[in-house]
Amino acid sequence: MTNPAPGRPVRIWDRPTRVFHWVLVVLFVVCYVSGDRGRFDIHILAGQALLILVVSRIIWGFVGSDTARFRRFLRPPGEIMAHIRSLGERRPGHDSGHNPLGGLSVVLMLFVLVVHTGSGLFAVDVDGWNEGPLSHVVSYEAARNASGVHAVTVDILLVLVALHVAAVGFHWLYKRDNLVLPMVTGRKHLPPEHDVPRLAPDLLALVTLAVAASVVLGLLEIAG
Repeated sequence: MTNPAPGRPVRIWDRPTRVFHWVLVVLFVVCYVSGDRGRFDIHILAGQALLILVVSRIIWGFVGSDTARFRRFLRPPGEIMAHIRSLGERRPGHDSGHNPLGGLSVVLMLFVLVVHTGSGLFAVDVDGWNEGPLSHVVSYEAARNASGVHAVTVDILLVLVALHVAAVGFHWLYKRDNLVLPMVTGRKHLPPEHDVPRLAPDLLALVTLAVAASVVLGLLEIAG
């Protein structure tokens, strides 16, 4: 279904961003399934791991590779409209990273993930048997409100995931643009005149992950 890609292969995704993407998928599935089946021992641990991962990705959005930075995600309205008008064209795009709509979706998904995982820390069920690690620092009413936010945001995330999968399928089947392969290999074919993005070293990503873990686990320890 995909035409031979023009240009030459260029590394557009660094290893940390690709690892984040696929580990996020796994952790989200584990969180959803464990919560749905009442395995809150697994659910809480996976949720904390998910929060650490999301916090590290947010930091990476400021210090990481060119294609991972938030300044590349938020495009001017004119670029967004031009991209929307180009959706009917049956040809691959030449974005070295997320296209304008894809960048917006990433920002939105990260925001909802922060709200979802953050609210889970304070959530408690009606009878108080299952509770987040920080539910004791707020009132029961606040904890129940957090539980409601936690439930609503998981539904929002499921919708966002469905839209994401649909967009990937649309680009593959209609635009003849395989968006999955670059997120595996890190490379995409781009025209010779296209700039090569700067990629940050893996060591910086490990430091970023360590900082995120220290912040999240440190706050849980202090509040606990």
